[in-house]
Amino acid sequence: MATREVLSSRTETVNKYMKLDQKGKIMAEYVWVDAVGETRSKSRSVTGASAAPRGPGWRPGKPSPAATHGARLLGFATAEGFLAGRACAEARLAKNGTPHGPTTLPEQEYKPEDLPVWNFDGSSTDQAPGENSDVYLRPCAVYPDPFRGSPNIIVLAECWSADGVPNKTNFRHDCAKVMEAYADHEPWFGLEQEYTFLDHDDRPFGWPSGGFPAPQGPYYCGVGSGKVVLRDVVESHYKACLYAGVNISGTNAEVMPGQWEFQVGPCEGIQMGDQLWIARFFLARVAEDFGVKVSWHPKPIRGDWNGQGLHSNFSTKEMRVEGGMKHIEDALKKLEPHHVECIKEYGEDNDQRLTGRHETGSIEQFTYGVANRGTSIRIPRETAAKGYGYFEDRRPASNADPYRVTKILMTSIFGQL
Repeated sequence: MATREVLSSRTETVNKYMKLDQKGKIMAEYVWVDAVGETRSKSRSVTGASAAPRGPGWRPGKPSPAATHGARLLGFATAEGFLAGRACAEARLAKNGTPHGPTTLPEQEYKPEDLPVWNFDGSSTDQAPGENSDVYLRPCAVYPDPFRGSPNIIVLAECWSADGVPNKTNFRHDCAKVMEAYADHEPWFGLEQEYTFLDHDDRPFGWPSGGFPAPQGPYYCGVGSGKVVLRDVVESHYKACLYAGVNISGTNAEVMPGQWEFQVGPCEGIQMGDQLWIARFFLARVAEDFGVKVSWHPKPIRGDWNGQGLHSNFSTKEMRVEGGMKHIEDALKKLEPHHVECIKEYGEDNDQRLTGRHETGSIEQFTYGVANRGTSIRIPRETAAKGYGYFEDRRPASNADPYRVTKILMTSIFGQL
């Protein structure tokens, strides 16, 4: 496998090609979540508003055969429904040029509905059987591309099966319905994503070969050689998120050497899951450029070493104003009977992490306390002092799906739809 030095040289080489003129085309990289909770991606070229599905016999106002077919596949009653929301794109096209000209839309104007539904081989990602392998990518969020630069875009997409229903791995669809139903509560989320860098032998990066580093203590928020590694990767990821408009709010080195954290939020409703998944994708891509791996496993190293979670900070508009503590306490009372149900949604192998040690509560019971990181739920001391604010659910594992985490929080507190 290539060394970091070789990869750096290759990056310098590819940069000269990235500066070439794209002749009016936009490179759109579609990103989705696969069957094991990893991101996948593939790229295509689009040209402004003409990205709407068209085929033989297309004319303005008439759905193409491709649009009609796509509408039926994705459960829309008509092709007009499939193309709903694209009127603004057509209007911009009519104003700025013809479908045959070089007109393109600036990436900041792109909306998911401007972009075509695409597909991939679901049998290669364990998302569909081989005899019916097409899985459809339905755009749901668009971001400026920090790797290829303007005017190129990153497209987060939902997975839909050929029978017009959400794919078994599509947890966004139901989450979005819950967020819409309870939008009046203005739910805010902030997720703290912990992760560990690995070398090519799947050991934490920077650990001595065949041995272990000094015990935990100097590494958390550490500064200096011997305390932290790969800060260059962390900073590059931070900048990539900022460029793309992800609401990344910070980073820090974590308790175990080679372990880091970034925070995304506050985000309202479905945007929390969207932005966290894109931030994960960006980290995987940046780490790829530097020739290192990223582990999302909640306990990457057994023994007296910290695991890693996806601590979930949560509040509603009722909790954020004077008297909000009562609403926080009411929410915790509603969460307690759903503890087992929540754990099922909070990631794989979480039992290896939630042991009651290493700043975790026990997986067996629901607990909460003020400023206590050994509980299921931590109430920040500032929140307790002011009498309003937010609480932190410390149970979710680092590999948890943010759509599942945010949805179960909402339904546990406000009820199932």
